[in-house]
Amino acid sequence: MKDKRSTFPLPLSSVTGGAAKPGAYAPAKVATPQTATRNAAHTTVIKPYVAPARVASPSKSHSDALARAQPAPQQTPRADLMVSDAIRRAMVVRVARQGVQDQLVLGALEAVPRHRFIDEALSAQAYIDASLPIGHNQTISQPYIVGRMIEVMRNGGQLANVLEIGTGCGYQAAVLSCVARQVYSIERIKALHELAKNNLRALRIPNLRLHFGDGMLGLPQAAPFDGIILAAAGLEVPQALLEQLTIGGRLVAPVGARVQHLQLITRTGKSEWLHETLEGCHFVPLRPGTV
Repeated sequence: MKDKRSTFPLPLSSVTGGAAKPGAYAPAKVATPQTATRNAAHTTVIKPYVAPARVASPSKSHSDALARAQPAPQQTPRADLMVSDAIRRAMVVRVARQGVQDQLVLGALEAVPRHRFIDEALSAQAYIDASLPIGHNQTISQPYIVGRMIEVMRNGGQLANVLEIGTGCGYQAAVLSCVARQVYSIERIKALHELAKNNLRALRIPNLRLHFGDGMLGLPQAAPFDGIILAAAGLEVPQALLEQLTIGGRLVAPVGARVQHLQLITRTGKSEWLHETLEGCHFVPLRPGTV
């Protein structure tokens, strides 16, 4: 089901407060791609999802603050092509050709500057359709799989309360913040939790909350969730996560060891869940505890 809302792809005003043609997007001007240290010095703003009238929208004071936000002054000429609108848009076109059709999701992928979440040494690969290492034997997921999983979880509906298991570098959490009213993300590796905080700080996303902890336990204090997405593969989905879904809520997760498939689980009753196997995939292992 396609979402026909006119607010996506996000306009230039979503990051600068100024007027722009529909579909345009411009990240803050930076001299080089993001590293955790350099990124904190810039002030790009990602506009959160604004739901229809039946879901509360951000307060007027918050909206006014976003409208006043301006990017940091450019100190050196921008030479890095990775900040180009065209390169990011081309990535989204490829994702759409692979089958992701949800316009809200495609707009979110276009809005979030993926190069800000990747090490400078890999900046030339920021917008290719591939997973990339982010340290600690973890990866940032390929753009297609990010779009595909969010599209399946959203199913053309509204996402009020979403949980992500495996924050990693923070990229998917930023994309989720564009399509859901409130996003919670858990990371078990302390160094990655800190990296994600640094990466996301400059984007000033008001509807995203990061937590350090064991993702296999979920986040009961913020439950129930109408959407849960896992960025790591287990042999099965932890029961704790299934029980934190709302009735009608949808969970998308990679399942398997050497051979993995995306699995969609929909909660249909108090003790009933419907399982559906989707396409093959490849993710890092889902592990318990914290490190």
